[in-house]
Amino acid sequence: MEKYVINGGNKLYGSVKIQSAKNSVLPILAATVLTDGKITVLNVPKISDVNNMVKILTRLGCKAVFKGNDLIIDSSGANSFEIPSELAHELRSSVFLLGSVISRFKMAKIAYPGGCDIGLRPVDLHLTGLKRLGVQITEKNGYILCKCDKLCGNEIMLDCPSVGATENIMLAAVKADGTTTIKNAAREPEIEDLQKFLNMIGAKIKGAGSGTIVIEGVEKLGGGEFLPIADRIEAGTFLIAAAMCGGEVQTECACAENISSLLHKLRENGCKIDINNDKIVLENHKRLISVKSIETQPYPGFPTDLQAQITALCCICGGQSIITENLFETRFKYVPELKKMGADITVINRSAFVRGIDRFKGATVIAHDLRGGAALVLAGLAAEGQSEILDISHIDRGYGAFEYKLRSLGGDIKRLSV
Repeated sequence: MEKYVINGGNKLYGSVKIQSAKNSVLPILAATVLTDGKITVLNVPKISDVNNMVKILTRLGCKAVFKGNDLIIDSSGANSFEIPSELAHELRSSVFLLGSVISRFKMAKIAYPGGCDIGLRPVDLHLTGLKRLGVQITEKNGYILCKCDKLCGNEIMLDCPSVGATENIMLAAVKADGTTTIKNAAREPEIEDLQKFLNMIGAKIKGAGSGTIVIEGVEKLGGGEFLPIADRIEAGTFLIAAAMCGGEVQTECACAENISSLLHKLRENGCKIDINNDKIVLENHKRLISVKSIETQPYPGFPTDLQAQITALCCICGGQSIITENLFETRFKYVPELKKMGADITVINRSAFVRGIDRFKGATVIAHDLRGGAALVLAGLAAEGQSEILDISHIDRGYGAFEYKLRSLGGDIKRLSV
């Protein structure tokens, strides 16, 4: 067990390089099971979710070795269709392996995946899509068992634009017989990135980024080297940190278009934002004004993964805000922790009603999930006095070298054993 100890009150200045996107890297790693070619994924973040995915790949018989920040994967020796239950429970993204494992072995077995406790997040859409491709599925004793004689292309209409289901169907369909069309597909930038990666190694996919994705099945995939997109959620987190603490922070390698919904809200708060190619600079030297309303939506709407951080910002703005969470029903679990730091928040159903306070007060709080934990860190950096953030293993799931990057900007934060 480890914790963060933060002495708040420092303004943040400097530049921070944004890691490759966690939500792009994980499905790409799952996709490597599809090929015997050697894959090099560049600038892979050193986070626990990636470490768990690498452990799963190794248990499947793949070889995965880090060379600096690059990850080299050789799946030619893959020999198992069973995703270990103890690792699946730790990693929500283990479900992506269903599509690639069933494609390779025509069989797959996985325990129901874990990850952050932010809501139900059922895998029904994943399983319905796989059934449309010819997969027979049995759910028994907490496991999902899949098998098929062969995968056949089909038209699949998603009930809602699920990111995970879209990506899983893409992975299963890439070597299926015939053509697969996914309608009402999710449009997130990470899905476009998965398409780019798969096409680089020989797939025939088009339409990612729109509501319709068409996959023409191929017989074989090869190897190659790929640099995933930058993590828009990490970039957004650092920009919100600068808005809360004051100062001037530049994010490097981030795409402003991918977080345009956040930048719009930060400008509405009163932040000064400049964009120069892949660099975003946020400057703030005053108390900000509240944004009246924020609602999380599928991309290109406001991302649910930045909801906790923007709520923390709203807590110390002048005025009142209403933040509505439309995607995950228990994503306000961090609110009682922010209230320990003085936040004035009332949660009713899926909306948080926030009344601005002058400043957070340092306190001991617990991170219950990844993004809520990040919000507590930002609150601690902006607070008066010292804060302790407990159970930071959740934060390690998505932010590599988080405390080092914050310290490089002037934040007084250190990691200690409990």
